[in-house]
Amino acid sequence: MTLNVSGLVKRFHQRVAVDDVSFQIASGETYGLLGPNGAGKTTTISMICGLLRADAGSVEVAGSPVTTSTVAARRQIGYVPQEIAIYPDLSARENMQLFGRLQGLSGRSLATRIDEVLDILGLRDRAKERTENYSGGMQRRLNIGLGLLHEPALLVLDEPTVGVDPQSRNAILDSVEALSAGGMALLYTTHYMEEAERLCDQVGIMDEGKLIAQGTRRELVTQIGEHDRVKLVLTDEIDLDPIQRLEGVHRIVPAGPLILLSAGAGIFLGSALDNAQAADGVGIMSGLVLAALGGAMAPVEIFPPAMQTIARFTPHYWAIEGLKVSVAGGSVTEVGRSLAVLAAISFGLLLSAVAFYRHKVFGGR
Repeated sequence: MTLNVSGLVKRFHQRVAVDDVSFQIASGETYGLLGPNGAGKTTTISMICGLLRADAGSVEVAGSPVTTSTVAARRQIGYVPQEIAIYPDLSARENMQLFGRLQGLSGRSLATRIDEVLDILGLRDRAKERTENYSGGMQRRLNIGLGLLHEPALLVLDEPTVGVDPQSRNAILDSVEALSAGGMALLYTTHYMEEAERLCDQVGIMDEGKLIAQGTRRELVTQIGEHDRVKLVLTDEIDLDPIQRLEGVHRIVPAGPLILLSAGAGIFLGSALDNAQAADGVGIMSGLVLAALGGAMAPVEIFPPAMQTIARFTPHYWAIEGLKVSVAGGSVTEVGRSLAVLAAISFGLLLSAVAFYRHKVFGGR
């Protein structure tokens, strides 16, 4: 496994912010970490990246333990924060030169890697422009690129599409898909269920510091009792009772020539086939199988459950409408304030170091 998280715990005074969180990510796999604000996602990511000391548990990346003091292991991680961390008065190439040198790259190898990343992100033709002239989506793509320069084994993306237009968002998702297809392990946090559905091989749901459910989309929606909807268009009137008795059928909604079944599609069709064979290929069951094959009746249409249904795992109200996320009964907690102060101090120190190094590389610009 590229990432192995085992029993992570983090406390702030008497509050447990992360409570015994464990999961794994393999090479070429994208793991989506979802949950309402305050669920513990940011704290978990901070411990995975070695930015925050865990009170218990362990993190391994590419077989090496990650802590706040293990520099070599942390080089295997690329972190893309939600905030855009680029210099607007530098071009994309200059930004990459600066951050590449901070990551220990130089010379021809750095120049080659910059060209590779620019191609992945589709920014090669705009590489010499100042990034202040970039759209929000282009700036976010560059933000991802800065985390890719050192070719990490694990890339952590914290809500990388917040506040961008649909076209730019799609370009970012295309880039993420390409990275996963290239064998990189990705940890992806988002509030957008459609992104998780498109990108993620596995999904973990966090709430109140606990990982309350994880698995594939199919596994998660099955856990909460959702089923496929199977649509049949009939050419003749039939008795619905035999269909209702088929394994996998949970509910039938007749609507004229249409029948909508709440069912496990694979189980239902397999059951229909078994019944057709038992009837020696005669009768309504064989008709259903022919329908599935596009025969006697119109083709069967299958609609899988929507990803949004997994929000039911959280005891809080988690409403997702476009860019809006609402959590009922929530307020800024002591944990949130502590993390905000820690992040501000860390980011300030980082900016000071980068500004000093930038002055050495680019002079007074």
